[in-house]
Amino acid sequence: MRNLRIALLGAGRIGSFHAATLTRTTGVGDLLIADADPARAAALAARIQAKALDSPEEAFTTADVDAVVIATATAAHADLITRAARAGLPAFCEKPIAVDLPGTARALAEAERAGTLLQIGFQRRFDAGYRAAREALRAGRLGRVHTIRAVTSDPAPPPAEFLPLSGGLFRDCMVHDFDTVRWLTGREVTEVYARGSDAGAPAFREHGDVDTACALLTLDDGTLVSATATRYNGAGYDVRTELCGDRDQWAVGLDARTPLTSAEPAGPGAPERPWPGFLERFESAYRAELDAFVRAVRGALDSPCPGREGLNALLIAEACELSRRENRPVGPAEPAVAAGLG
Repeated sequence: MRNLRIALLGAGRIGSFHAATLTRTTGVGDLLIADADPARAAALAARIQAKALDSPEEAFTTADVDAVVIATATAAHADLITRAARAGLPAFCEKPIAVDLPGTARALAEAERAGTLLQIGFQRRFDAGYRAAREALRAGRLGRVHTIRAVTSDPAPPPAEFLPLSGGLFRDCMVHDFDTVRWLTGREVTEVYARGSDAGAPAFREHGDVDTACALLTLDDGTLVSATATRYNGAGYDVRTELCGDRDQWAVGLDARTPLTSAEPAGPGAPERPWPGFLERFESAYRAELDAFVRAVRGALDSPCPGREGLNALLIAEACELSRRENRPVGPAEPAVAAGLG
């Protein structure tokens, strides 16, 4: 099959990273770059020897592309997924599909009605450590898994102007943990109980968000999951998951760069080079997910992260947000029914 002609929509930080990846991905021929700011698209295209489009609109009309990669601001995701579906184009989209359930459901319906491929960007599914842990769990090497502990900690909060656009800590950040738990175990979340703290910058309180949160998830086999997140982990970027079974215990994300200091006299000290952010920590995973998308477009495999997984994880995040606000246990079915989805 000939190499693909791909349009990358969005030339910001993650878009620039994806652009560099796509130029080195087997099966990609021409790379075209579009952004709401044409000058930014042109600058990125010149830097990596790609072609700039005058606007994202061209990707669906005159550019004659085989697929699109959506890395724009969140607010544009659902519309671009819809445009791709109506144009009959496979699409990869960074999470989230939309920050609310109705918008997510509408975009998914468009893709499913058109029968087009939609892959959502949950990159942890492509991380070597997470994949090894999944294989070990599914092979029974851990025995009966009774407890899972997930940690997602940013070294510093995002800009204040990002907060009202993000959807909040559960939807923007912890949604990765919710997807990962489902993917690792093959189980569904039946109930959540979540709490949050907004003791940091005033911007979190002003936008009804929290900077630190903890959620207790119950899976359908009784496994208990604790998931914590914060925007204030001064030691560095920390993403770990511990899988505790009656036969063995595994940890994902525990390596020489984990920003963690042992209090034990003989334990390891602080790492010399802690992970600074998500792009560095998951660089290989980001490359692997785009490689998988290209192979899926070319018919070599089914997408390992279809778009509906974005809705499944968002339902858990919505349940957590409702639980935090109302201080009670909530099942993911409750926000689904409230949004008219079930």
